[in-house]
Amino acid sequence: MLLPRLTVCSKIPEQTKVCCFFKRSLMQGYAHGTSIAHRSELRHAKRIVVKLGSAVVTRGDECGLALGRLASIVEQVAMLQNQGREMMIVTSGAVAFGKQRLRHEILLSQSVRQALHTGHNQLKDMSLPVLEARACAAAGQSGLMALYEAMFTQYSTCTAQVLVTNLDFHDDQKRQNLNSTLQELLRMNIVPIINTNDAVVPPPEPNSDLHGVNVISIKDNDSLAARLAVEMKADLLIALSDVEGLYNSPPGTDDAKLIDIFYPGDQQSITYGTKSRVGIGGMEAKVKAALWALQGGTSVVIANGTHPKVTGHVITDIVEGKKVGTFFSEIKPAGPTVEQQAEIARNSGRNLASLHPDQRSEIICQLAELLTERKDEILAANKMDVELAVTAEHMAPAMLNRLSLSPAKLNSLAIGLRQIAVAAQDSVGRVLRRTRVAHNLELEQITVPIGVLLVIFEARPDCLPQVAALAIASGNALLLKGGKEAANTNRVLHQLTQEALCIHGVTEAVQLVSTREEVEDLCRLDKLIDLIIPRGSSQLVRDIQYAAKGIPVLGHSEGVCHVYVDADASADKVLKIVQDSKCDYPAACNAMETLLIHRDLLRTPVFDQIIGTLRTESVKIHAGPRFASYLTFSPSEAKSLRTEYGDLECCVEVVDSMQEAVDHIHKYGSSHTDVIITENEDTAEQFLQQVDSACVFWNASSRFADGYRFGLGAEVGISTARIHARGPVGLEGLLTTKWVLRGEGHTAADFSEQGTMEYLHENLPVSPPLASHRDSN
Repeated sequence: MLLPRLTVCSKIPEQTKVCCFFKRSLMQGYAHGTSIAHRSELRHAKRIVVKLGSAVVTRGDECGLALGRLASIVEQVAMLQNQGREMMIVTSGAVAFGKQRLRHEILLSQSVRQALHTGHNQLKDMSLPVLEARACAAAGQSGLMALYEAMFTQYSTCTAQVLVTNLDFHDDQKRQNLNSTLQELLRMNIVPIINTNDAVVPPPEPNSDLHGVNVISIKDNDSLAARLAVEMKADLLIALSDVEGLYNSPPGTDDAKLIDIFYPGDQQSITYGTKSRVGIGGMEAKVKAALWALQGGTSVVIANGTHPKVTGHVITDIVEGKKVGTFFSEIKPAGPTVEQQAEIARNSGRNLASLHPDQRSEIICQLAELLTERKDEILAANKMDVELAVTAEHMAPAMLNRLSLSPAKLNSLAIGLRQIAVAAQDSVGRVLRRTRVAHNLELEQITVPIGVLLVIFEARPDCLPQVAALAIASGNALLLKGGKEAANTNRVLHQLTQEALCIHGVTEAVQLVSTREEVEDLCRLDKLIDLIIPRGSSQLVRDIQYAAKGIPVLGHSEGVCHVYVDADASADKVLKIVQDSKCDYPAACNAMETLLIHRDLLRTPVFDQIIGTLRTESVKIHAGPRFASYLTFSPSEAKSLRTEYGDLECCVEVVDSMQEAVDHIHKYGSSHTDVIITENEDTAEQFLQQVDSACVFWNASSRFADGYRFGLGAEVGISTARIHARGPVGLEGLLTTKWVLRGEGHTAADFSEQGTMEYLHENLPVSPPLASHRDSN
């Protein structure tokens, strides 16, 4: 009986064996029998098959291997193997490797014969014969395996070669032998490298196809990988090709869209294109093989393994559950995908923007009424969230306070929403500039919505109605992604928002993302989302700023706010401002984190009163290096002067002058909010002018850096960016502009040297919002 051929690494380091067996014993594999339902669960996959298509492993000239690409794939497979997973590779490439080798041998042989025949080295044009694929496979298989073995050896990982044919699966005894061999290799922490034995395999039968769960024709590596994955009860099959995944129509056509999740039964809506430049399969073959594997209990992802920007992490990204390629799932969610939600929101948002300002105001006022009328329903849902958080014992007191709602909070929210409703009267369509370019040619710059906003917020449900009202007032569509800690409260508040939107038929303009969507995946939807606004911890903001791919992020990553007490400061004002800035709400981003004190105030009653006030409020003081040098017994020294404590803690540092305070703020601050306390007007004006922060205050608490306190009604966040919007961002920060030109058949040629018209460029008075004078006409 012909058994699959095996070439096993001769020696396995005992340390590697023990380490990997230990890791595997800790790791719980995914229960096989049903495929994985959600991407986020792919991280639990233990047994994984990676299929490398011909386009992935071969060069563009189809002669030889793409070594750099192959090396990065090997690195990822080895890393996952060393994590305790069981990895198998189904690879192409033997034909290409053999073709390169045979061409070289033929050219060398021809050149030697010609040199011997002619007696000199002047070579005539030599033509290469057409190389037969089986011969190329036979010549290339050993070299391909040697290359894999050399690459995996760099990561202390052993490999074994397994060559199979269709007969190995159709003969029960051979199939059992194959299964037993592969199981034993995996048990010994060896990565099997599997390929069809193309040196002896017959040509694929054109009418051969996949039939049922138990029968599959091995006519290419796609079907081989699917059959092998099911046979070995693999949790996941990753099929790498030269396309991003499965599209609803051939890639490159105008309406082609990458399908994130593909469900059985959706294949009727797919139009397949041509095959890749190499290989005998195509996307249709990949989909059929994937659906067959899915039916057999193995999850499948088809992704691009050739893109230079993603090849180095495509496999690990898939296993981590990131949105890469097309994921095949048997479970279709009840609601729309987040991509569909974004499209629905954009379409409804355009209708929202076209409403009269009075209608948008009416929607916001209705939402304000619902917050008070249905407060019992809101508070009951919020009570459930709070009780779950308390039971879980994982939430800090400050976060728990943000999560909790009360009748007073709801009333305050309603008041803020009514302020936004008033501001909505003069927002969208407001003319900022009018210019008469020439006779009967007028140009206007008008305000318009940004488009689709994505607001990501943590355990702060009061954020939802605030942001929704601002989006409605500015005519923007809105996607909301709230923290799971406030899931019940968010659901009720979103229902109320949609009830308010319903009165003018724009219910879908505000969407709540409730699927298992990772924040990083949302940040990649650059074709659907126009602006991301994170509301939460500095870590959340940093993560989103890092993950956003081509989408601007409005926000700040840190709130290192300073209060500088000048030598000419009033003692009463100092005590009030310092106490309020630090102790009113220590977790807020506008709370004081560093107190700068002029050197002349040291060892004065004012200084003693400041320290006494902080101690009375149980504020832990961290001494800056200069302040510590003045003290015999100083408090704990600050580890960093850039720390955002977010609690009853702050740093105290000494400076010699106002200018030194400004320099300190520029070096260690976050451009959020900074304060000077002084009675010297000249000193104050210099500070206000020189400090380059979003908010700069004189004799006022840093806690005033807030949209509500600024009279904006509410804010979507505080931005420390230097373009578009800065500081507390309210309604105005959610608008952009467009230019509207009204003429009567004007052309650029009319203003040329041969033309008859001249530019006037006269500034004209602005008019009311466009929506208003559309109704009046």
